[in-house]
Amino acid sequence: MPFHNGLGKAAGVPCVQLTNDMRCALFGLPQRPAVCSSLRPSAEMCGDTRADAIAWLTALDRDTEPDPVRNVRRTE
Repeated sequence: MPFHNGLGKAAGVPCVQLTNDMRCALFGLPQRPAVCSSLRPSAEMCGDTRADAIAWLTALDRDTEPDPVRNVRRTE
C-alpha cells in the first residue's frame, strides 16, 4: 500500500482493497481499517460524480495532514 507521510495512502490513490467495480473487498470484515469503518458518506462528501468525491477527499486529506514543522494536525 502506498503511504503518505508514513501515515496511510493519499487521497486519490485507489485502495489496494478495491474490487474492479470499485467496491471494498473488506467491507463488513474485521480486517477493514477503522478509518474506513468510521467514515460516514454524505451527499456533501460524495457530490454528483466520482470526481466530486475525490476532490472532497483530497481537501480532507490536505486539511488534516500533520504540519511537518510542528508535527500536529492543521485545524484551519
